[in-house]
Amino acid sequence: MSPWRMTRWERGNPPAGTDPDGPVTTQAGPERRHEALVSVRLGPSAPGSHLVEYLRHEPCAVAAWWIAADVDAVVRLSADSITVLHRAVADLRRRAGVEVVVANHILRALDLDTARTGAPTWAEPAA
Repeated sequence: MSPWRMTRWERGNPPAGTDPDGPVTTQAGPERRHEALVSVRLGPSAPGSHLVEYLRHEPCAVAAWWIAADVDAVVRLSADSITVLHRAVADLRRRAGVEVVVANHILRALDLDTARTGAPTWAEPAA
């Protein structure tokens, strides 16, 4: 079945023994995981408890935070394919009853370790 037609139950969970925050490793080597940070605003008829309950059962949901800003929450989604990731964002709109304000795809992490990057002394923390 096409990932666009898959429900969240058919997508399943990440393979056993894998770290949801790290890459999935197969016999051929590590696979690239696709991730996104999605800013959401609760709809007028969607209570916060409904969003939390939905995210508890969403296999692509890795983490979520309540935010004191123009948006109500930020959700981190992770999937093995970009198609499944797009579907998870679409499911947030349809099934969780929230307005997706913006979905930012994560490209790669920033290396903030100054010992390896050789950052100038003025950029290092004072204490």
